[in-house]
Amino acid sequence: MSTESILLQPRPYAQVSGRLLLLPLLPTRPALKPLPSEIWWKIIGEVLDCGGQNNRRGYGVPNRARLALLTVCKCLKDIGLPLFYSQVNICTITSFEQFTTRLSDADQKWDSIRRIPYSTPGRWVQNLDLSDLAFTSQSEAFLFDSLLTQLFPLIPFLVRLALNPSFVLSRRAIIALACREGSTYIRCLEGISYIPLPDSPVTDNSDPLVQLLSCCVNLEELEIIGPGLDPTEFEFSALDNADYSYIRPLNLQHLHTVTLLSMHSSPLMFALLNTPLPALRKLTLTPYDDIPYPASLASQFISTLGHSLRSLLLDTPKSWPTRLHPSPATVLRTCPNLNHLSLENPLPILSVHSLQKPHPLRILSIPRPKSDYWRILEGYLPHLPDLTAIRARDVRWLRRGMTLHAQGAGVQGEMREWKRRLGRRGIKVLDADWKECD
Repeated sequence: MSTESILLQPRPYAQVSGRLLLLPLLPTRPALKPLPSEIWWKIIGEVLDCGGQNNRRGYGVPNRARLALLTVCKCLKDIGLPLFYSQVNICTITSFEQFTTRLSDADQKWDSIRRIPYSTPGRWVQNLDLSDLAFTSQSEAFLFDSLLTQLFPLIPFLVRLALNPSFVLSRRAIIALACREGSTYIRCLEGISYIPLPDSPVTDNSDPLVQLLSCCVNLEELEIIGPGLDPTEFEFSALDNADYSYIRPLNLQHLHTVTLLSMHSSPLMFALLNTPLPALRKLTLTPYDDIPYPASLASQFISTLGHSLRSLLLDTPKSWPTRLHPSPATVLRTCPNLNHLSLENPLPILSVHSLQKPHPLRILSIPRPKSDYWRILEGYLPHLPDLTAIRARDVRWLRRGMTLHAQGAGVQGEMREWKRRLGRRGIKVLDADWKECD
């Protein structure tokens, strides 16, 4: 008989004494089995990732709740702490200085006898997002550059790095990122501001960014923002004499997305232009078709790499004053496999009549619809039988509740007119948010 059995015993003065066993009507519920650590890893990872990515949009788990999750018990802390450090998003220079100090102190206390390589929490950092970090003075920018130079050797398993394009990395910071152990783990570089050095010596390692890419052999996404082209500061004749033939091709077999903004010519562009990029599918580029080759490599970039492209986005960053340059008219011919083409002002007159067969383009993006461009666009349609959508990337549909007069005026009226005309052909008109009109 089990010690947990329930017995009913009569009163002491009963005539017939005895015991009655009370049996349960339902079986006893077995004890719950503990969840495996792998399931807790996924649960905590979802919570921390939700708080880290969605907080900037105003919803999700706040940072206080993410920190409170690590104080529930030691078991959850051991599982959640590596996940907490794997996604780092810092918005102030003070927080970044504290973060660097934390990793530096941990590295100095590390016991080299242990078999696990590198220290913690430095080896846990995989995604470092500093794109929201702004600077108010040159001293803060210098401090940030010094902290980056100190931090890069402490995070050997870094996979993604995102910076604020307003900050220009110094040579020492780029070399610290390139020459550290673990540069092969880098998959994504975003917001890297780049100013070529015209007076650098003629060697393969003269350009620090080219040296960085030569170490990142597994790189998949690259975003570089250049200084732009100011006619008052640059001489085209000097650009014509630029010799980048000393730069050897890179090894970037996995690179599938490239963004080069405000850059007409540089050692980096020459290195990419002469590098086999078999995985390249998406290219974002600022057009400079009015500047001939070799002063500008932008048009040569499109014609050389266009055969493998599925998405080509021509974009000029907004600045003051904004200097717009024309786009090549032979885009459809040099990029025969495009699915998405985004044009920039001034809108080019594409040479569609020279196409040997209909083009498979499905989405065409323009800054905003204009009445004078409609007749030009109408001439493209017979050569684009697979076209399903035209997107106005700088315009949004008016919200519900606006009057009919407001909806039919200006750009909104032109978009609705295009929607009516293109709807007959089964082509949608989308706004900047990829939405149709209600």
